[in-house]
Amino acid sequence: MAVKKQFAVIGLGRFGGSICKELYNMGHQVLAIDNREQKVNEFATFATHAVIADSTDEKALKTLGIRNFEYVIVAIGDDIQTSILTTLLLKEMDVPNVWVKAQNAYHHKVLEKIGADRIIHPEHDMGIRTAQHLHSEKIVDYIELSDEYSIVELLATKKINNKSLVDLHIRARYGCTILAIKRGEQINVSPLPNEIIQEKDMLVVIGHKNDLKRFEDEGM
Repeated sequence: MAVKKQFAVIGLGRFGGSICKELYNMGHQVLAIDNREQKVNEFATFATHAVIADSTDEKALKTLGIRNFEYVIVAIGDDIQTSILTTLLLKEMDVPNVWVKAQNAYHHKVLEKIGADRIIHPEHDMGIRTAQHLHSEKIVDYIELSDEYSIVELLATKKINNKSLVDLHIRARYGCTILAIKRGEQINVSPLPNEIIQEKDMLVVIGHKNDLKRFEDEGM
């Protein structure tokens, strides 16, 4: 069984609310926090505890025992000042992992300087993934690891049907690595060189963005 963790989610808008529900459905303990009574009532059944609180009030955070949580997600919407002050308080209280939703580049830069452990741009990230999917029908999913490297899920085409990984020389020719092959409900992690690919298999591939594009265009 997966180890249950304790999470606190501050801000119960669409982003924070979806995180709260998903973590709770996974069986974790979730403290849901918002300064709006309506939102707290809405998520009371999707959290271990749901409370109305001002996250910029240090005394309120201490009363909630926030420093005992391994992860705190700051998912505050458009109020950048509240997001920054909340993050600053959490880091001053030595919360080990503070993940924060950023609105823009300025917000991101400030969050970096005050010690946010991970900064998330949900609209930006989803926009990139959607654009990649629209760009090519071969791309099923896309994860940007950095400015240069990504992981993509590519749908195997007729061109590579019934060929093994060693036949394709993917690493030698394109500099990419096949992390896994998904076929229906089965996932083959770290496939062997003699693994045969079938059309419509899902290839999970990591590499430099230029190499991935070359593999998609020439190898698939």
